[in-house]
Amino acid sequence: MAWQTLTPTVYGASATRPIDAGGLRRTFVLHLPPSVPSGASVPLVFVLHGGGGTGAGIERQTGFSRLADREGFIAVYPNAVDRNWNDGRGDPHIRSQAEGIDDVGFISAVISLLSKEYRVDPKRIFATGISNGGFMSQLLAARLSERIAAIAAVAAGMGPAVAASLQPNAPVSVLVINGTNDPLVPYGGGPVARNRGETISTDEIIRKWVAANHCAGDPVAAQLPDTDPSDGTRVTKTAYSACAQQSVVVLYTIEGGGHTWPGGSQYLPRGIVGRVSRDISANEVIWAFFAAHPRP
Repeated sequence: MAWQTLTPTVYGASATRPIDAGGLRRTFVLHLPPSVPSGASVPLVFVLHGGGGTGAGIERQTGFSRLADREGFIAVYPNAVDRNWNDGRGDPHIRSQAEGIDDVGFISAVISLLSKEYRVDPKRIFATGISNGGFMSQLLAARLSERIAAIAAVAAGMGPAVAASLQPNAPVSVLVINGTNDPLVPYGGGPVARNRGETISTDEIIRKWVAANHCAGDPVAAQLPDTDPSDGTRVTKTAYSACAQQSVVVLYTIEGGGHTWPGGSQYLPRGIVGRVSRDISANEVIWAFFAAHPRP
């Protein structure tokens, strides 16, 4: 068998696993690819659901497990306490944030567990997520930089308190994919919808990561092809590549895009979440970014 494992698992399938972390019984959905070359170490990718979501739900919404099967990485879909991550916004309406649930510690515990059970490549551990999960991905980059090589935040912001204390121990490559017409997490910053705390602007998020990763020089910006003119969006990619320890900071601005996963489903009506861009596939962009940016 190509895998070294301590527990029975069905390869090419998903299963919910428990773990004790921070004094709580937590769970995550684990998906193993069907095969990996013998003796090879494998990447580990966390996919974090949005507020009110679940691990199983974000697995279905993104289709990331199909990508894991194709590319040969382990995909993990953790479940937040009461379906909301403690992403550093300090929102008193969300239990995990009001009670200070240690979600960074939870993710670190899952990394440790899976690293014991499988040949996880410690230089290729990544995290992505949408909305609350994207906020959380950035918190992981800020506070678990010794284990996370790169993150991708989709339709997400960053709380002012996280921004003010952003000093990762090591550079982490950062990809942000945000829509300018996001009705829930405003691109220009300010209150998050339904009184869920605040976010700094997308431009300020990028400036924070550029400073944290000690990037030098001007960014390279390019508008990408409008492959689906009917979707009402255009995509501009802005990349800072001269950063410390081979890290990069990249922004995909979805002009006209909403609170959505590019290339994914219109999971709620356009009047609630805005438009889905069909000009890029977030899955393909994110995996290409991760594959290109392991820890040195």
